[in-house]
Amino acid sequence: MKILFLGGGNMANALIGGMVKQGFQASEIDVIDPGLEARDKLTAAYAVNCHASAKTAPAAPDVVVLAVKPQQMKEAVAPLVAKLGEALVVSIAAGLDMAALSRWLGGHRRIVRCMPNTPALIGAGITGLCALPEVSAEQRAAADRVLRAVGTTVWIADEAKMDAVTAISGSGPAYVFLFIEALQQAAAEFGFTPEQGRQLAIETVQGAAALAAQSSEPASVLRERVTSKGGTTEAALRVMAEQGVKDGIVAGCKAAEIRGQELGKLLGAG
Repeated sequence: MKILFLGGGNMANALIGGMVKQGFQASEIDVIDPGLEARDKLTAAYAVNCHASAKTAPAAPDVVVLAVKPQQMKEAVAPLVAKLGEALVVSIAAGLDMAALSRWLGGHRRIVRCMPNTPALIGAGITGLCALPEVSAEQRAAADRVLRAVGTTVWIADEAKMDAVTAISGSGPAYVFLFIEALQQAAAEFGFTPEQGRQLAIETVQGAAALAAQSSEPASVLRERVTSKGGTTEAALRVMAEQGVKDGIVAGCKAAEIRGQELGKLLGAG
């Protein structure tokens, strides 16, 4: 499978690293990035083929991964239009809908829109994917294989829900980091050292997430099992409910979705 990356930043680096570990041939991966430092880093790490521009990149690859910033996408993809052929185009640019991408790609319709998240940088990501009808089953499988190199995948039938995917899993790591931050702050106020607070907070989150992942029961049931009547956990959860913690998280996700829709309209204009 011949794969061409447009952009060689952090997420592209994570994908390429994961793909090479999963058995993709480095000799069949090409990367276009104008930055010499990015190209040197990728060449040294993975021995992939790097190009300063589309001029020297191969034509008609099997898969093109769009890994540049959404604000730069329209200009960046223009030199690729003549080279696409029947290639599958996989976009990991947040917010850009497939209609805009198709328009900028000269009407190309073999497009999969993806929303990975930052844990992909350590191979622990989750990616939501959505495809246009023209994408074949084989191409869907190819997109899935690429994104599974850095974690798990969830296919979404309705592109309108991709902004909600962004709100839940794309932005989600920031919500978890905020929770860790709050636990560390509480630990500091109790008099623990920063190192102790960090260990207590992070390993609690890791352990709870692992338990939830391994259990077939809802998170609500797992929470109830930790919450003894009249105990310390009940006291904490009561105050958190009074402060609107859970409602605030849900409302925040909805605000993120709305903002994603707004940004999509702005980014896709033109």
